[in-house]
Formats: sequence, C-alpha cells, structure tokens
Amino acid sequence: MTDAIVVGAGPAGALLAYMLARRGVPVTLLERQTDFSREFRGEILMPSGIAAMHEAGLRQQFDALPNLPIGNVQIFRGERPVFNGPLDGLKVRPRVVPQPAMLEMIVAEASKLPDFKLERGVTVRDLIYEKDRVIGVHADAHDGPREYRGDFVIACDGRASVIRKRAALPQDRIMQGFDVVWGHVPGQFPDGRTARAYIGNGHLLIMYPSPEGHTQIGWVIDKGTFGDIKRMGDRWIDELAPHVSPDLRQYLAANKTGLARPFLLDVICDRLREWTAPGLLLIGDAAHPMSPVGGQGINVALRDAVVTANHLGRALKMREDEATLDFAARNIQAERWPEITTIQDMQQIGPRFLLSNSLLSRIVVSAPMIAFAKTFLGGYLVRRFDPFLNGVTRVVMEL
Repeated sequence: MTDAIVVGAGPAGALLAYMLARRGVPVTLLERQTDFSREFRGEILMPSGIAAMHEAGLRQQFDALPNLPIGNVQIFRGERPVFNGPLDGLKVRPRVVPQPAMLEMIVAEASKLPDFKLERGVTVRDLIYEKDRVIGVHADAHDGPREYRGDFVIACDGRASVIRKRAALPQDRIMQGFDVVWGHVPGQFPDGRTARAYIGNGHLLIMYPSPEGHTQIGWVIDKGTFGDIKRMGDRWIDELAPHVSPDLRQYLAANKTGLARPFLLDVICDRLREWTAPGLLLIGDAAHPMSPVGGQGINVALRDAVVTANHLGRALKMREDEATLDFAARNIQAERWPEITTIQDMQQIGPRFLLSNSLLSRIVVSAPMIAFAKTFLGGYLVRRFDPFLNGVTRVVMEL
C-alpha cells in the first residue's frame, strides 16, 4: 500500500507528488511516457504560476532553469501596430520556460525524498473499486498488467484523462468555435523579449520567443478546418501574409520549412461539476481543461497542486479516516472553483469578439488606429488581463 497515487507527471502531478513527499506522505507518481522529451504547448509561466513554484519551495531550482522573461507585448491590426506594452514595470514578468526541463527538475528534486517514487512507462487503464470507493488503478507497465493501490488517487492525467472517463463524473462543456495551429520557427523574432499578437477580421495570430532559440507561433483557425490547412502543405503560411506586418511576412517566407508541418491544438474548455468521488480527486486539465486564451492551463494546474497539497497532504499525513480524506478533497474544489470558473468565463470574451463577424466587432477592428488603441486596448487589457497574470484567488503553501 502507498498513501497516495498520483496519475500523470505533468505540471500538476509532478509538483503535487513533490509536495506530498516533502510533507512525508508516501506517494507513487505514474507517468505514461518514458521521458519528457515531447511537444508541449503551454510554456508561458505567468506570475501566478511562478508564485506557485516558489510556494512549493522550488524557487532556486526554478529560477535556474532555462527561461526567457517576456519584456514587451505588441499588438497589431493587420500590418499596423496599435499597442505597445512594456512589462518592465511588473513585479514579476511572464516567463517562457521549456516544460520538459521544468518537469525533469521537479521529479529530480522529488527523487531526493524518501517517500517519493516515480514509475515511467505506466499506462493507467481503469480504477479499482472496493465498496464504491476508489482504492487504486489498473495499469499496464513494461512488465505487464499491474495494480497500484493506495489510500487516495489523484488524477492529473490531462485533458484526455482516462480517469475522468472511467469515473464518469458530470461535466459542463463551453462550446469553442476555434482551434489553434502551432509551429516553431528558427530564431527569435523580432527579438528575445517581445511577444506579438495580430488581429483582424476573423484572424488572430500570437507569437513569442523561446529560450531554446526559436519562435513559437499559434494561428487561430475555425474549428474543424485543420485538414484543409494540412492539404495546403507550406502554402498555408501564405494565407497568413495579408494579415501580418511586413517584417513578419518576410520572416515567415524565409522559414517556410520550419513551419511546413504544423500541429493542432484541438481547443476544448469545460469543467467537471464534481472533481471528487470517494477515494478520488481530479485536478488540472483532468478536472477543467482550459482554453489557450491567456496562457492559463499550466498556471492554474500548478495552483491546483499547491491547494491540493494543503488540504489532502495534511489529511494524508495525519492518517485521517476515509470520510476526512473525502472532505479534504471536496474542500480543494471549493477553494479552486471561483478562480477556474472566473478565468474560463473570461477566456470566452476575446475569441467571440475578435473572431466574430458581428457589427460591433467590425466597427472596432476597422476603427481608426488611435481610437482603437485608446478605447479598446488601453482600457480593456489593463482591466481584464490582471486575473490572467496574477490569478483570481490567493494561493499559498501552508505548513
């Protein structure tokens, strides 16, 4: 028996397992992949996510990772710049941090603790029940089928969560009308500190530099049209040309090869009405997949982990009875619910407005540049983006 089984070594699962082990709670972390060298999309750490890493006691190790602070945000309407926002005044600036390096750092630190165990190459298939209570998981390991049993199971296995499917918990889905095509381009454009966004009638493109020496580009498309883009080959890049500035147009044209094989983020946004069942808790994308708007997925997942360690970590450490463990799990959802629902609701505003063909959208997008910047960007971004930067509620690690 182990006290806690954490399924999924993404940001939420890795950080939670580390914090539980640091509290002296025996924990087994199960990860389907054998390493973290795979494609990640969510690599922007907002101040809220950075604070979660610091709260977990990993400030020094986190700050030592390859990272690139974003120092400036530029917004264009087609070819024309309409907003330039230096971020130097922020107490903590958003950072681009390669997620594989961050995950390896977390599990390396956790491996120094006697109560931590990581098993890679383990694919969880189902839940184990005893008298309507989850007591473990069925899984396939490299040596065949395995059972992992414990006092509590925490699912952190992402938006495609197997645990979520098996638990069959009720959910509310927020319909999304767009997907995002992602690609990496060699070199940092326009420099190593600036993120850009391009908006226009029915178009939105975002881009930011990476500390690994490339630029990440995301192009918002109508949901379900990725097949048409794939059939274009590298000609899909030409579709962007009329909607971006001349310098970016030249940069894309010179780097078609790097963008010729884009990959798709199928945008979903929903939340379980209940994150818990007896003996079971789901957090991060397993409980509430986030829209990519505002770069929130990784940040709210890290904050989920801190709150989970506070409530469930304390109960497991004290070896509380089953009812107390389940009560602690319900308190985690209660504490996190206001932030998740607020941010998910906010994430719907921008795409519906900027990508729609409504009269108001056409007026704003076609308005004179100065009026557009002052009436929309200057006010809206300042008022609305702070929850994306700093979160909605206060999240601190309790001793």
